[in-house]
Amino acid sequence: MIPKAELHCHTEGAMSPALVRRLGERYGVDTSALFDAAGHYIWHDFTSFLAAYDGAAGLLRKPEDYRDHAYDYFTAMAAEGCLYGEFFASADHAAAMGYGYVDMIEALDAGMADAEAETGIVGRITLTCIRHLGPEQAVVTARLLERHPHPRVTGFGMGGDERIHHPRDFAPAFDIARGAGMRITSHAGELDGPESVRATLDHLKPERIGHGVRAIEDPALVERLAEEEIVLEVCPGSNLALSLYPSAAEHPILRLRDAGVKVTISSDDPPFFHTSIGAEYSTVQSAFALSDEDMTAFTRTSLDAAFVDPETHAHLLARAGEMTAEG
Repeated sequence: MIPKAELHCHTEGAMSPALVRRLGERYGVDTSALFDAAGHYIWHDFTSFLAAYDGAAGLLRKPEDYRDHAYDYFTAMAAEGCLYGEFFASADHAAAMGYGYVDMIEALDAGMADAEAETGIVGRITLTCIRHLGPEQAVVTARLLERHPHPRVTGFGMGGDERIHHPRDFAPAFDIARGAGMRITSHAGELDGPESVRATLDHLKPERIGHGVRAIEDPALVERLAEEEIVLEVCPGSNLALSLYPSAAEHPILRLRDAGVKVTISSDDPPFFHTSIGAEYSTVQSAFALSDEDMTAFTRTSLDAAFVDPETHAHLLARAGEMTAEG
């Protein structure tokens, strides 16, 4: 089995329909409006996607729901040959449910720890601010990292609607997070074009970019990404579902890689896009007729860019080598 790693997955966006229905029953909430006749989430554009996302997230009402979700998701990833995964976690969603950041993190930590004990998969958390909630709320989120350090939380990023606010508005929040020892990523270059990637690089100074695929529209930006060794967290299934590209074969992941950009493969919000980390690897391999060695190279890039300490990094590379040798 090809070893895999995931750098870009939203905690709430990874909620399976089965989990949402189970939580709906637990809390007496009718969830039928969230799903179509086939049992898939209902949405048709990014705005309706966010509405469906928030509807599902609203059922994570207690910390133990986060624990169960993390355990279920990470064990499922491990079954597909995934060695490592990062969850983007939103303190704002937890606050909306009436409990604190620390409770959410400890619950996610418990679920990841149980999954690791059972399968060996390693998990980390990147705290994210939500762009459309504004720069001031982003600062509030970043301050949590100063007040409540946790070994499982190793990164800070930004998700949400790329079309709202400018990256420069969020520089204070990212400076706070960086000062708290966090490694930095941010969404850019999916809904918005290459200029959003450039502005994010200029003002937020990340080492990774979430998505970033529309950089391909600007050759000078592609060259900059390669020269600065910025890692792109590419989520092909998400890009196709949002109609950025008409088919997997026309996705720019290989053109970016061949131009020297460090690209990785992730699933973003897998049940919303009818995918998984295993399906994402399979889609890329089939679309471009890549070898297992080519696919393992994506994983090594992910592990090199993972927000982990050197000892964990070495452990993960060793495990990847063992899986490759086993075939």
